[in-house]
Amino acid sequence: MTTSNDDEPSYVDYETFLSPDFSPASFANSLVVSTNNPNDSPLDLSTPLSRVLFDAQEVDSHIDQLTTRSAVPLLQHTQSQTAASKNIITALDAQIKSLNDSYRQLEKEVIDKHAEADEVRQVALRLWETLKLGRAVGRCLQLGRQLEVQHAELRRSAESKEDHGALVRCSYTILSLREVLEKKSLGEEGHGLTRVDAIRSLENTIVNPIERSVRETSERIIREFNVPTNMTFAQGEESKARMVSAMTSLYLLSPIVGVKLDKWTPRMLLQALESYIRAALQTSVAILGRSLGQLPTLDKALAEVTAKCQNVVSLELILSTTKTPTNPLVSEATQRRHATLLQSLLAHLETGSLPSFFWRSMASNLATRVQDIMNRGGVVARTLKSNKSNVGDAIRQAVLKGCQLPPALATSKGKAKAEGNWDREVAVMVGSVVNNLGR
Repeated sequence: MTTSNDDEPSYVDYETFLSPDFSPASFANSLVVSTNNPNDSPLDLSTPLSRVLFDAQEVDSHIDQLTTRSAVPLLQHTQSQTAASKNIITALDAQIKSLNDSYRQLEKEVIDKHAEADEVRQVALRLWETLKLGRAVGRCLQLGRQLEVQHAELRRSAESKEDHGALVRCSYTILSLREVLEKKSLGEEGHGLTRVDAIRSLENTIVNPIERSVRETSERIIREFNVPTNMTFAQGEESKARMVSAMTSLYLLSPIVGVKLDKWTPRMLLQALESYIRAALQTSVAILGRSLGQLPTLDKALAEVTAKCQNVVSLELILSTTKTPTNPLVSEATQRRHATLLQSLLAHLETGSLPSFFWRSMASNLATRVQDIMNRGGVVARTLKSNKSNVGDAIRQAVLKGCQLPPALATSKGKAKAEGNWDREVAVMVGSVVNNLGR
């Protein structure tokens, strides 16, 4: 092992130690294997250890020689490096001082002013939010006061001449309040209103009770709708106007929250109208079912059933001439699906005509009652069977008359809407009785 600085002999294998893939473990292993027989036990580690110590002493000696011989050049180099560093530091100090001065000036002119401006921005932002909240509160309170006045008009109308138009006015005001109160997301007009005591009090003491009162009044008007034969034309027009107001009110108040707008329907209105029709059906089935067991009362019962159906025909006329109200909270596309309120109800009941729905539903319920009478037998069943022809004719006339409009609403336009072919309804009703009497 030779080659070193100044061509002096050296026993250290520098190439091995300077190799990039040098591994101390591999080197130690090869050293032990080269100085021992692998089959010996125990191994002799003194020889490889001496070899390593000898190499370390050789390197130490070589370092000592190099530093001794090159002390002066090393010191001179260190001195020159130190002097150069001092020159650099002196030059940098001036630059750093200038930079620090510039930063302090920048901090004074920009950063501090930016901090002050940011505070002002925060204040302005909060003032703006407070202003928006105040405007929303003011609008809600104003609408609440307007709603109180409109509801007072409705209460006064109950004591004197009824102002059913107050129902619609109240409904639109409630919609305006919903438009604010239900928009609670960040950035919307109603955001934060629920934290205001005055708004909570407004909802609990004014809006909710009045909305409930308007809804109950509208449902009562629909529930009590009746067009008797002795009603005058003026009374008929007034009854029609009351129904339109009540139906419009329920249409507008039908809930929107939690319903997909593309599938929205006026649920309150449809429920009230369906309840009215089904109540008329239930009463008619009960009356006619009893009269079939007591034939002398059949004519009176059919007259009552006819009147019920005429009310349904009148309802269909009013619905067909009432355009769908404009609801500001529902998209125009959704409202355009049904041009009139009648289309909404027919789609809900899955029928093409309210009189047809009335007679067909009644026939399906009446058939079981006739079968019960016949199954019990006796004088009642024999009497009913022997008068089968007369009963069928009376029911036929009742269906045809029931599909006509009452005189109070039978204008030329109304007659045109009520005209139609009712042969199927007649056949269904007559068949539900006659076909179950046997031969």
